Amino acid sequence: MNKLVLNSESLNNVLDNKEISRQSILEVYQHAVKDPNELFSTAQVLRKKHKGNTVTFSKKAFFNIINLCKDSCSYCTYKAEPGEEKLSLMSKQQITELLDLAKKYRCVEALFVTGEQPEQRYQEARDWLRENGFRTTSEYLIHASETALEKGLFPHTNAGNLNFEEMKELKKTNVSMGLMLENISDRLTEKGMPHFLAASKRPKARLEILENSGKLGIPMTTGILVGIGENIEEIVDSLLAIKQLHQKYGNIQEVILQNFQPKQDTRMRGEPSADEKYFKIIVALSRIIMPKMNIQIPPNLSPRSYQSFLSVGINDWGGISPLTPDFVNPEFSWPEINRVEENSKQAGFDLKCRFPIYPEFFSFISKELQEKMEKVQDEEGLVKKEYWR
Repeated sequence: MNKLVLNSESLNNVLDNKEISRQSILEVYQHAVKDPNELFSTAQVLRKKHKGNTVTFSKKAFFNIINLCKDSCSYCTYKAEPGEEKLSLMSKQQITELLDLAKKYRCVEALFVTGEQPEQRYQEARDWLRENGFRTTSEYLIHASETALEKGLFPHTNAGNLNFEEMKELKKTNVSMGLMLENISDRLTEKGMPHFLAASKRPKARLEILENSGKLGIPMTTGILVGIGENIEEIVDSLLAIKQLHQKYGNIQEVILQNFQPKQDTRMRGEPSADEKYFKIIVALSRIIMPKMNIQIPPNLSPRSYQSFLSVGINDWGGISPLTPDFVNPEFSWPEINRVEENSKQAGFDLKCRFPIYPEFFSFISKELQEKMEKVQDEEGLVKKEYWR
């Protein structure tokens, strides 16, 4: 392959495997706003070098275990209040039934999602836990994860700010876990800003959880939310914080870049969605900041153009469900897996199904969990094609 030579010295350095400084990232961004071609080409070369022509996804079922939440973010429609139609309080039986259905659809991932420590704020949550025989949401999640494994699905839990002990317990049954950093900026937690009423979104609190995941050796999915009123320095600092954690512990398995989309029943309903050119620049910057990282965008949030992001550095579509909606973004339905495969192929990429853990992170999990995955695993550590089809 002919070496790409660019006008930007910083980008040439990145292609020579050199680290890029914060100042250089900001300069590359300023230049890309006028003309993003060099940045996009660099991201593409790095992606091909480290990830080849494969784009992965995880075939999942989304378990909306409980969507009561002690936080209030001004852009979120996931959270429900008691008595609302969208309130979800899944019983043990409902979890088992959905697991059986997920197995029938040949899903691989059981994504367990809850609101932030709902029992701290709501009597309804405490009653629901008691009825099902548990004291805390995390105890319930451990039970759900054990049931998923028995049925041959692999748990990935995203339950907000769990404490060290809770995460340590969940590591036994979860092949990976997730917590979005969203943004490292304290400014976004000030009055009138999106995270003002969300104590758990304070950067210090989020970073502590991610730090704990590193200490515990849990393969972790994190990421940022783009277009919620942040500035470019805040985006870059958030990405650098993730990079630093990964350099320290080696356990960040993927970075999700999620573009803000306004939702009707939220305080931010009048805000514009993230501008696509801006979003693509952020995606490409993420690739030059973390050349070897698995970088993902959710295809349902860019329904008309998601495949074009393959040319700016991503290598994963995240979880796609043939069965359940995206309860966090219910107005955006998942594209059909066949369609994603077709669009990926047209862009020059092979779609492959992965577990909720990437092959290069298998050493982080127990032998028991690895053995369970072997039944449907191919020689690359991905899911056998004849299984997920």
